[in-house]
Amino acid sequence: MTTADDQAPAPRFGMLRIIALYKLLKVLLLLLAAYGELRLHDAALSAKLATWAQGRPLGLEHAVVTRALTLFSGLSEAEIHVMRIATFTYAAVFAIEGIGLWMQKRWAEWLTCIITASLIPLEVWEFAHRPNLGKAAVVIGNAAIVAYLVWHVRAKGRGAAGAAAAAAAPGAAQPTSPEERGRR
Repeated sequence: MTTADDQAPAPRFGMLRIIALYKLLKVLLLLLAAYGELRLHDAALSAKLATWAQGRPLGLEHAVVTRALTLFSGLSEAEIHVMRIATFTYAAVFAIEGIGLWMQKRWAEWLTCIITASLIPLEVWEFAHRPNLGKAAVVIGNAAIVAYLVWHVRAKGRGAAGAAAAAAAPGAAQPTSPEERGRR
């Protein structure tokens, strides 16, 4: 007779860990953005970036650097402060999600599912107003993450409920040794 303990171990590097790496990559990018924003307050660096972008008038980097410099130069101190708080808050949330998913914690699966699902309407709205491939990829990727996590959490919940019902059933095999009792 086989028990739940006799089943093959879960894969060491599964989909939850891939999602965790994705979340931790977002943390890294947000921290780099915060650092970059902090460095843009240096007037000499801003001038160097503007000169560098002007030297490449046809490249993508020209548009990106010019847009970033225009955006940051027009912000007040209060707006910059709000932007920093939002950046670090998102980084903290993504770090909690990523670490929890890496450790395969059930609460992290729920947290990631709820937070990611709550942001999808904003991403869809942004995509509808200014569509591009990057935004489409983010919407599709986050929708896939939510779908997988909902499926995973529900499947895991059914498995746990079935195991609990089997253990509580009359005539179910009771652990006899201390090692068996410790596993349950």
